[in-house]
Amino acid sequence: MTWNYVEITGLLLFLIGFYGMIARRNIIKTILSLGIMDISVILFFLGIRFEAGMRPPIGESAAPAADPVPQALMITAIVIGAAVTAVGLMMFIALYHRYGTTNWKTAHEIRKKEREL
Repeated sequence: MTWNYVEITGLLLFLIGFYGMIARRNIIKTILSLGIMDISVILFFLGIRFEAGMRPPIGESAAPAADPVPQALMITAIVIGAAVTAVGLMMFIALYHRYGTTNWKTAHEIRKKEREL
């Protein structure tokens, strides 16, 4: 199995996003890391079987055509990723208004104190 630079870039971006998810306590940074992971998966799937000089799957040419199925599926994934990011940001706004912090751990501690009362 040969790897091309698009697949490797997608994997590296996924690892960067994953590191951001587990290493940061800030909610905004977590949402951004989730977006990076989403885009990296899309990049990886579009890069599968990529070869330099491929043409779009429309029209006729001597060059090999790119597979249109992953392209169509990734358009849907982009829309879903944008919706997930928007919902995550709306949840963050509600959480910030309620607890007044952008830190996961601080919000959890405030909630825990509220439950004890």
